[in-house]
Amino acid sequence: MENDYYYIILMVFSSLLYLCLAAFYIICYWKIFIKAGKPGWAAIVPVYNIIVALEIVSLPWWFIFLMIFVPVANIVIGIILLFQLAKAFGKSVAFGFGLLFLGFVFIPILAFGSATYAKPESSV
Repeated sequence: MENDYYYIILMVFSSLLYLCLAAFYIICYWKIFIKAGKPGWAAIVPVYNIIVALEIVSLPWWFIFLMIFVPVANIVIGIILLFQLAKAFGKSVAFGFGLLFLGFVFIPILAFGSATYAKPESSV
């Protein structure tokens, strides 16, 4: 019976940690969207945030259908999106790898750092 309390405490702690991380990412993406001239609230609308991110990096909006309906394409387009996001803010390919592998460090750098948005040409 005593062990049940530990599981409850662990569950509450992990849920709070998850909520704090989710709020942190929402704040970061909100700031990134504002830097790119898009509405910040778009970061919290589930499918619309991907469409806005595709607009930011100048990928066609219909890529959302590939991301939803084609199993491996979502991973590939997600990776392309990260590298194009780094490029749109004037960062290098190495920063793109940072976004891919250490996003929890590089996304806040992009959001709160001195990077400025420059609309890229169409990527396709």
